[in-house]
Order: sequence, then C-alpha cells, then structure tokens
Amino acid sequence: MIRVLEVVNDMHRAGLETMLMNYYRHINRTKIQFDFLTHRPYDSDYDQEIKLLGGKIYHAPRLYPQNYPAYFKYMKEFFEDHPEYKIVHSHIDAMSYLPLKAAKKAGVPIRIAHSHNTSIDKDFKYPLKVYFKHRISKVANYYAACGQAAGKFLFPGKDFKFIPNAIEPDKFLFNEQIRKEYRAKLDFTDKNFVIGHVGRLSYQKNHKFLIKIFNEVHKKEPNARLILVGIGEKEKVIRKQVRELHLNKYVQFLGNRSDVANLYQAFDVFVMPSLFEGIPVVGIEAQFSGLPCVFSNNVPSEVQFTSTCNFLSLKDGLDAWINKIISLKNASRKVMKNSELYNSVYNIQYAYSILQNYYMNLYRKLK
Repeated sequence: MIRVLEVVNDMHRAGLETMLMNYYRHINRTKIQFDFLTHRPYDSDYDQEIKLLGGKIYHAPRLYPQNYPAYFKYMKEFFEDHPEYKIVHSHIDAMSYLPLKAAKKAGVPIRIAHSHNTSIDKDFKYPLKVYFKHRISKVANYYAACGQAAGKFLFPGKDFKFIPNAIEPDKFLFNEQIRKEYRAKLDFTDKNFVIGHVGRLSYQKNHKFLIKIFNEVHKKEPNARLILVGIGEKEKVIRKQVRELHLNKYVQFLGNRSDVANLYQAFDVFVMPSLFEGIPVVGIEAQFSGLPCVFSNNVPSEVQFTSTCNFLSLKDGLDAWINKIISLKNASRKVMKNSELYNSVYNIQYAYSILQNYYMNLYRKLK
C-alpha cells in the first residue's frame, strides 16, 4: 500500500478539504491511503471520518515565522520516525515551500506542490508568501493545480497535473421536497428571494462588496434574504457591516455546516464576488444543484460547465451586479441529471482515477 502524506492547514469543512475528502472516499484504499499533516493544534470537522477510513492525522507547529525553528525540528523528527512516506502532497499554496523543504532535506523522493488559487492572501505573512512562491521550484519536483489559471500563477513556466475539484453530484441535485423543508427551517416563505453564499469569511471572498450588493437588492426587493455559510477571520467585521446597514433581520450567518448540499436547495441564486479564486468547489456544487450563479470574473471561467453561470467584473459597479441578481429572481430550477453533466470532469465518480493513477504512476518511477 502507498501511504501519501497530504499537507493542509486543517481538515475543517472548506473547499480544498472537501475536495480531498471526495477523492479519499473514492480511491482504492487497499492500494493508496491518505494521511494528513495539519498545522493546527485542534481537531477538525473531518478528523473522525479520516480515522474511520484508515487515515492518520498529525499536528505540526503553526507556520508563524517565530515558529520556524521549532517547525523544522518537528519535521526533521517526523520524517525520521516515518520513512514510509515516499509521496508528500502539499496543498497550502505558496506556504508549501516550508513542508516541502523539510521533505526534500529528509530525502522524500516525490514532493508535490498543489496550487488551489490565483493570488496570495494579503495577511501579515504576505511578503514571506511572495518569497516562498518564487522558491517553491527549489523544493518541489512535481506540480499539480485545480485549473490552468491556478497552475500558471504558482508555477509559471512549469508543467503541472490538472486535478479537478470534483464532487459527489448526487448529493447536490435539485430536490423540490428538500427545498420546501429547508426554506421552512430557515423561516422563508415562497415570497422570499434568497441569495446564498458559501465560503470562508475572509478577505479573498469579498463579503464587504457582497453586503453592499445585498443592501441595494433589499431596497428594491424587500423580501430578499441573504444566507452566509462559513466561518473565518473577517466574521466580526462582516457582522458589524450588517448591523450598521440595519440588515440584521435579513442576513443569516449559519457558520460551518455539514448540510450544505441541502442549503443550496433553499437558495434562489448563488453569488460569489471573490477577489481571487482557483476553481471554487462551491461553484461546482451550486451548478450541480441547478442554481443560477453570479461570479466575479476573478473566478476562472474554467469553473463553468453549465449554462447557469454569469460572470461580472467588480469594476462594473453595484448596479450591474444588482440588476443581474434581480433578473435571476424567478429563474427555474431543474434536476441537472444528464449525460453531459455526469460526464463532467468535476464528477468524482470519474475524476478519482485521475489522482489515483497519478500517485501510482509516480510511485512506479521509484522502482
């Protein structure tokens, strides 16, 4: 059996983590087993399932600059204790430089850097991330990405393997009965126009602009409601903006949820005005649910595989976004179960073999 070390921040319910779990559930685990190296000291949403599937979870020090000496000490000892890992696959974008540097020093032969984004989050580590981005080819010897734009961003001039952000489509197909049940749970009537967003409450997702959009939509459509699914470091700022605009009664913060597939059924339109994205898993999920989607054009067009997608520039201004969203108010929902959809590269029932074969082919090169 090949044991692959998947390097992540944590395994909470978020885009790349959900994508990894979709692959993990479908690969042949008698041939390939995933283990997870996280950089958080706490348990995460998917930990119990990972253990049930036979995976192991390790907790490395957080990747704060002041922790780097302790981090490399931990990683040195980790690889000494775990020589079974011949493949290390890191999913933390530019920060992958650090675990892959440790893996290279330990002599791990297959070191994969995976790009999940098209830009770098501007937090306090931004200068370091820019530096690591330019150094990642010094420590990785294989490259993967969720799409062409993401791969070209992190690995300019390099060949990379496309690993689609695939999902389990049957969970998301439109269901009228679930729609009725969940709208009732959320205290919506047939008259309510429900705008939904699923994503981390972070700078990247541009909630500030989303709230501005909703404020104007609500002025024109008093029955409009906004659902925000997710948690993140910007939650206090976003909640404050909602309060200041007196939208408390009309915006619901649902936090992290295990029933996102059902929540899509309750939405009328999915809006994602991101500042940058790789290929958002939620954008794939929303399309499989038959939802009309409004994305910023910072979301790569590779995400689109149905006719329900609409792309707008953030420079188009509020009116363009408001008019487009309202125009979709009465869009019909239908079950998206057809051959074109099911043959999509984003269907995990087909896509899992891409990653499985990738690992197996790389491992064969060691013999």
